[in-house]
Amino acid sequence: MAINLRTVEAETREQRLGTITQWDGSASQLAADSVATHGCGHARPGGRRLCETASPFSQASMCAEHIAVTNATIIRDSVVIQHSPIGCAASQSFTARYARDLAERRGWKPEDPHSVCSNLGEQDMVFGGVDRLAAAIREAFERHAPRVIFVATSCATGIIGDDVDGTARALEDELGIPVVTLHCEGFKSKHWSNGWDVIEHGILRKLVDRAPAKTDPDLLNVIHLGGPDVFTPLVAPLGLRVNLVMGGNTLERLAELSSAAATVTMCFVLSYLATGLEQEYGVPEIRAPLPYGLDATDAWLRDIARVTGREDRVEAVIAAERARIAPELATLREKLKGKKGFVAAGAAFAHGLIADLRELGVEVDGTFSFHHDPMTDSRDPRQDSLGHLIDTTGDVPNFTVSPDQHFQAHAALKRANPDFIVTRHTGAMASLAARMGIPVLPIFYSNDGLAYDGLLTIGRAILRTLPKKRFYADVAAHSSFPYSPAWLAETNPYAAPPERVRAEEPAC
Repeated sequence: MAINLRTVEAETREQRLGTITQWDGSASQLAADSVATHGCGHARPGGRRLCETASPFSQASMCAEHIAVTNATIIRDSVVIQHSPIGCAASQSFTARYARDLAERRGWKPEDPHSVCSNLGEQDMVFGGVDRLAAAIREAFERHAPRVIFVATSCATGIIGDDVDGTARALEDELGIPVVTLHCEGFKSKHWSNGWDVIEHGILRKLVDRAPAKTDPDLLNVIHLGGPDVFTPLVAPLGLRVNLVMGGNTLERLAELSSAAATVTMCFVLSYLATGLEQEYGVPEIRAPLPYGLDATDAWLRDIARVTGREDRVEAVIAAERARIAPELATLREKLKGKKGFVAAGAAFAHGLIADLRELGVEVDGTFSFHHDPMTDSRDPRQDSLGHLIDTTGDVPNFTVSPDQHFQAHAALKRANPDFIVTRHTGAMASLAARMGIPVLPIFYSNDGLAYDGLLTIGRAILRTLPKKRFYADVAAHSSFPYSPAWLAETNPYAAPPERVRAEEPAC
């Protein structure tokens, strides 16, 4: 069984998939190593074990709890209890902004999401915090009258061993609403993408309708990372309606996941939910390559049509879409000819962005991927997005896997020397590139690069970014880095720091 819903905790990506966060070399070598079994890693039997590169040190990180909590908090009519010290709740400032942005893009009434922190203190760390948790759940119910309450664990509760699940079950019976535990202790996994699995595990166990009255042949589940609905215009000509989930869902949308005709995911980081729906409820998962670039989008639509019985309509849709974007796509390719880009994003999203850039005629010989999954939960080779990228667009000579480590990113960018960088989010990677004088195109919502219109969206955005070169040159002229001159000149992301090299030299 790929996914075990009998347990309250989702297995980590390291356990299920052999996920790594440190590697450097060519994309083709990484793909080859991902298929072979080398005996490294900690994947369970049936998973893949990919050897990691040893990093000199760790400079920055992010927590899986943040991912799980954010995506639980923006579910409508919910309250999230962070069973943690107050510092863990600092992420709610981001969640509130994210929820309001989603509301504006989807036409909802803007509302701040509801969250409560149990605010564990020193005595709780010694004597336990379940009484404080129970009080927080009751207070949240009385204050907000939610239809579901999520309880997110933390490193602190994982250390002291609070019976979070027992408390949640007792309060569920008392209050008469689902109380869903999210086991997202930050130390459980070395990569924050595990937070997606945690929230999806909770949805599959508690919020999906376990006995739908019937299957809706016109309903397509679309699991995405948030953002605008770019999917309805794509599949509506096939006679399909979209159930858009992960990103501000209603409980009704989550419940009807089990009654859809099929499920697609816009990033294989989110494959846990799609695979679980097929395994537990018989909802087929579309396993065609992600729709980045023309040929992949064609194949994606054809697979949707095949699974949902609409093959008689799909070729006309593909032909019309290609004809519609052809004039502008030709113009973009002409204007971007000879430009060199760099991609910094997570796993399959990075692979898709590279495909988009190359479809636009942009050269890409360097990439910074925040993690790498040697396989997906379905175990289907068609979901090998890195292998698909190499087969269709060619190798990436310098493919760095790193969890957003600044000192490694600086070397990778110096080695690539791109005209611009496309990066997920507007945070650390974007500010680093800007201080190096590299024009930055930050993409918060992965939907922006998808399918036929996604190519045009990315191309237009690059053309808006490139003329800002002078601005970024000024930023670089007034910026400095806390690195030695030797390190600033380094182009190997995994080179040992000069201090360590000197320390390890044998004595005379």
